[in-house]
Amino acid sequence: MNSHAQDEQQVAWAVVGTDIGPLLLAATDDGLVNVVFHATDAVRDKALDRLASRLGTTPVEASNAPQLAEAIRQVEAYFAGERHTFELPLDWSLISGFNRQVLRELASGVPYGSVVGYGDLARRVGQPGAAQAVGVAMGSNPLPVVVPCHRVVESDGGIGGFGGGLETKRRLLALEGVLPEPLF
Repeated sequence: MNSHAQDEQQVAWAVVGTDIGPLLLAATDDGLVNVVFHATDAVRDKALDRLASRLGTTPVEASNAPQLAEAIRQVEAYFAGERHTFELPLDWSLISGFNRQVLRELASGVPYGSVVGYGDLARRVGQPGAAQAVGVAMGSNPLPVVVPCHRVVESDGGIGGFGGGLETKRRLLALEGVLPEPLF
């Protein structure tokens, strides 16, 4: 192996079946870098192409890769109701600036079973007038579920938007006991 190949970032990925459909998990040597909802073949292929372009290396399917195995275990435990926090290294390289600041605050400051308003989250990061920008940050979250953008709701009690679809958001909030389980 030449020294260039040794320095190249490794990206491992796997698809995990969950109660909200298949999730694509991708990790670098630095940590979990991407979670993608509804990872059917077409969605998966598009996400992997985007990752390759952004990270400069071709992701490799490897569910047993050391940097990915623990993430898979923790995601499965979360959906089984056995885990309420994720204790994983995260690779934040797909997001920067205000969006990264907001997502880091969300990850550390909004625990399982609770919600926060867009405006409240904006105030927490020192930008009290930036509720809409917080919504944009939620929409650009490369690590949904693990960085829990589903816990951000409208101040008037509305559920708000969600990149994985409103039904997915409702199911995640029901899993965490914030909303009742859907009747059907």
